[in-house]
Amino acid sequence: MQGLHLTADLHGCAATLPAMVDPLALRALCLGAVRRAGLQPVGELFHPFPAPGGVTGVVLLAESHLAVHTWPELGAVTLDVYVCNLQTDNSASAEALLLALQAAFGPSQAEHHRVHRGRAGTA
Repeated sequence: MQGLHLTADLHGCAATLPAMVDPLALRALCLGAVRRAGLQPVGELFHPFPAPGGVTGVVLLAESHLAVHTWPELGAVTLDVYVCNLQTDNSASAEALLLALQAAFGPSQAEHHRVHRGRAGTA
């Protein structure tokens, strides 16, 4: 059940990027990045919010999940990538996915967090 949970808070993203406001654009971006990272999507939901709101998108992965929230009015995006490592170590795939999405949004600032989850014997 060991896994890697990565998050990123992106600031200074261009509000004019289609993926900031268009659920279909965010979906295409996310699913393409998931596949390029070598992960397997098994479900998805992308929900737009009324202007000037953004989009919340979730991709369920065989390995766990990806969640993206956009705030065009703030030029901000949050990314959440969690992968389980039961039969194989998916950590490199999680890193690749997070970095690909970050690059697509082109933030001027990014704050990252990394949590190793499910280790036996840890509190």
